[in-house]
Amino acid sequence: MLIDSHCHLNYPGLVEDEEGVLTRARARGVGGFLNISTRQREWADVVAAADRHPDVWASIGVHPHEADAHSDLGTAALVDAAAHPKVVAIGECGLDYYYDKSDRESQKARFRAQIAAAREVGLPLIIHTRDAEQDTADILAEEAARGGVRGVLHCFTGTRWLAERGLDIGFYISLSGIVTFKNAKDLQEVAKIVPEDRLLVETDAPFLAPVPNRGKTCEPAFVADTASFVAGLREVSADRLAEATTANFFRLFDKAKAAA
Repeated sequence: MLIDSHCHLNYPGLVEDEEGVLTRARARGVGGFLNISTRQREWADVVAAADRHPDVWASIGVHPHEADAHSDLGTAALVDAAAHPKVVAIGECGLDYYYDKSDRESQKARFRAQIAAAREVGLPLIIHTRDAEQDTADILAEEAARGGVRGVLHCFTGTRWLAERGLDIGFYISLSGIVTFKNAKDLQEVAKIVPEDRLLVETDAPFLAPVPNRGKTCEPAFVADTASFVAGLREVSADRLAEATTANFFRLFDKAKAAA
């Protein structure tokens, strides 16, 4: 069984055919889906999708692009929303200096608020970082030193330096379809060195469809293609990689329960 550890089932391209999307993924051996929120107004819909399906879970959080639009977001709203039994993570949150769609200080403030909420409720963080490696690593190291902080660097596209810093503080690394792209040689090298017990796979659907599906709307079913590619890079069987990444998912997202 595989788990798609990061998808956006409420986004256009997937939300119009939720049942079909999940059915096609299950047919390819995907037995669980973590449905991710990026802004507060999505939380109810993201959680509702998780309520409809025993093998879907939810995160609640605010993407760094949305930091300026959530200037009043503190920990209390996150803590309240995280009480729902299907909410298993806080995020996606972090820093994005590539697009700079929100003020960088605002991004840092919202990031720290979500870290504080995750610490309070005991849930892992889902980290988005782009062109912000030093600040991301510094904030995570500082907060991790205080205790109660764990999580995953999702859709990892960073340097080996960032991967090693994340691993050093106990975080997991999640690989998306980007790792299958022909120009992703550096990322493929990183994929080989992540310890087996710290590796996750994801789609970030409806974005970033892996080879051989490039150009299509990405679906959670395609996590099987990414997993197969990563297994080849690491010279292990697809079954072994699926078993390891699924075990890792339930170890990190320990509030999630496998569907009966």
